[in-house]
Amino acid sequence: MGDSVLVIGGGGREHAIALGLKECEDVSELHIAPGNAGTSKIGMNHKIDVSNVDGIIELVQNLNVDLVIVGPEGPLVNGLSDELSKIGVLCFGPHSSGANLEGSKEYANEVMMNLDIPTAASIRIDTYEQAKELIDGFGPVWVIKRDVLAGGKGVTVTDDKNEAMEAISEGITLDGFVLLEEFLEGEEASMLVVMDESGFVCLPASQDHKRVGEGDSGPNTGGMGAYAPAPIVTDSVKNKVIDRIIVPMHNWLSSEESLYRGCLYVGLMINQYGDPYVVEFNVRFGDPETQVTIPLISSNLYELFLATAQGRLSEIEVNFHDKHALTVVLASEGYPSTSKTNRLISGLDSELENCMVHHAGTKYDEGGNLVSNGGRVLAITGISNSLSEAAKISYKYMGNIALEGSHYRKDIGFRSL
Repeated sequence: MGDSVLVIGGGGREHAIALGLKECEDVSELHIAPGNAGTSKIGMNHKIDVSNVDGIIELVQNLNVDLVIVGPEGPLVNGLSDELSKIGVLCFGPHSSGANLEGSKEYANEVMMNLDIPTAASIRIDTYEQAKELIDGFGPVWVIKRDVLAGGKGVTVTDDKNEAMEAISEGITLDGFVLLEEFLEGEEASMLVVMDESGFVCLPASQDHKRVGEGDSGPNTGGMGAYAPAPIVTDSVKNKVIDRIIVPMHNWLSSEESLYRGCLYVGLMINQYGDPYVVEFNVRFGDPETQVTIPLISSNLYELFLATAQGRLSEIEVNFHDKHALTVVLASEGYPSTSKTNRLISGLDSELENCMVHHAGTKYDEGGNLVSNGGRVLAITGISNSLSEAAKISYKYMGNIALEGSHYRKDIGFRSL
């Protein structure tokens, strides 16, 4: 008899995790809360708000769940993992103290300063007057960060001083203060690191495309596409990331009272000399990076999650396919500002080899039709021996899909292709 698993979240990341778990023989029951149209086909969806920690705990007890895997950051910051450990249920995802690395950028900066981890210089701005005095010392280009969970959209990067001051003013009004940071030159990449107190495993590095428009133009989004492995993270760069960032973080997190068991997402900027700097830490898998990373894991995914939640990651071996994956996100009309939903989606039934459809903002309406239900609707992920071939597969399938007013970027992976 296998185990019962509950995946928390309803996006493309959670569908990717669920698809990976579906392949594992030791998973007998797969539950997703709240899930989407895609997850409803491979497990049981449960309609629940991910911010409702008490409701999730009740669901876990009713379903007799063995392991909870938390997708989004909100429930982790709100202490879901802490509450699960009180009732003796295993959780992949850190306690609230560890989750504060994403919950507060100011806290994360303090930690990095104490551990001598390379990152951008940063200053807290509490008043508009203070901003006027200090702004010239930090730009141009200016980086303004809100110190809250903002779904990947709490950062303004601009070479326009007026726009920078506006972002500072807005942030102070909303949160009481903002962080003004130095701009790091280079190329971004993401490293997802699965860790517990016994050890850590670096998953293949990826690169995502945050901006809505081609050539990385337009406003920031939650992510319009991604690919892995990212060629910018050479073996030499990876070794520097491990030595200068991951090992000090792992040593520190393993010495804390609340043990860190889950994924540490390291957002990197790699400069022209191949030196990595931390742009941000997240305390969970990235979205859409998960969609290109999970399919590259060739070993048992459930064993990876379970061993981490039990604090015995160092005992297992994690292997990867020697493949490339590229995912393209299909977004609703109006995304990222306001998204038009409840529109019919068609064209998903064509069969294509080496291709995965990752649902995100999708649901079935009362008539059983597949309709859009969010800003990022779905992602098409191609997997092949080369990045260019993976891109071809994704875009070929994307061409079959019809959703009124939808848009997607035609240049995912352009830096490497």
